[in-house]
Amino acid sequence: MTTWTDLPIMAKIEVVIDGDDVPAMRDLFLELGATGYTAVTGLSGFGHGGHHHGRLLFNDRASQSMLITVVPIEKAEGLIAGIRRLLEGRSGVFFVSETHVSRPDYFT
Repeated sequence: MTTWTDLPIMAKIEVVIDGDDVPAMRDLFLELGATGYTAVTGLSGFGHGGHHHGRLLFNDRASQSMLITVVPIEKAEGLIAGIRRLLEGRSGVFFVSETHVSRPDYFT
C-alpha cells in the first residue's frame, strides 16, 4: 500500500507580491524551470506593510497575489536566487518548503 511518505519530494515555492509584480514573477518562474504555477489574487492579511485588504477595486493589479509553484529540488536553488533578485527594492515575501507530490512528471 502506498502512503504519502512514499511519494517523491519536491520544493514548493509560494510568493506573495503586489499585483503589479505578478507578470514579472510569472515569467521568472517559467524561465527558470517551473512547468506551471497557481495564482491566487485578492489576498487579505497583515504584516510588515500593514493591513492588506483583498478587495479588487479596479483590476487584479490593485491588490496582492500569491504565486505557487512546485519544482524538483535541484531546480529550487536557481529559482530562489531569481526571486531574491526580483524582490530587491519591492515589497513581497516568499516561502519554500518540501512537499510530496503524486505526479512528479507534472513538475519536470
